[in-house]
Order: sequence, then structure tokens, then C-alpha cells
Amino acid sequence: MAELGEADEAELQRLVAAEQQKAQFTAQVHHFMELCWDKCVEKPGNQLDSRTENCLSSCVDRFIDTTLAITGRFAQIVEKGGQ
Repeated sequence: MAELGEADEAELQRLVAAEQQKAQFTAQVHHFMELCWDKCVEKPGNQLDSRTENCLSSCVDRFIDTTLAITGRFAQIVEKGGQ
């Protein structure tokens, strides 16, 4: 296999990092859905009733809001540390 140039290696690292982020995001979504399913769905059926649907939606929204808040706070800390 031929040696990768510096630009090719940097591009490969960027692509790997992007794929890792996608995989992490997908795993996080699955984790949220599992937690919310356990919290909101009492008995699975052919359809979700409005209460269950609202519970699932609110549950996922809370996790997303919390994740965004934590991510934003870490970004602020990193930014302050870099100055």
C-alpha cells in the first residue's frame, strides 16, 4: 500500500472523526429512545395514544435540550481555557 501524503492523511483523519461523531450521535439517539420508551410506554399496541406520544416527545426534547446545554457549557469552558 502506498504511503499517504500529509494532506491525504489529514483528510482521512477528518473523515474518520466525522464517522465517529455520526456513530456516537446514533448511539445517543438509540439510548434516549430506549430510556423514553421505558418511561412512557406502558403497553405496546398497534398505535400510540396521545398521552404516550406526548410523553415520548417531551422526554426526547428534554434529553436534547440537556445535551445541547451541556455541550454549550463545555464549549464555553474550552473557549475560555484557550484564551
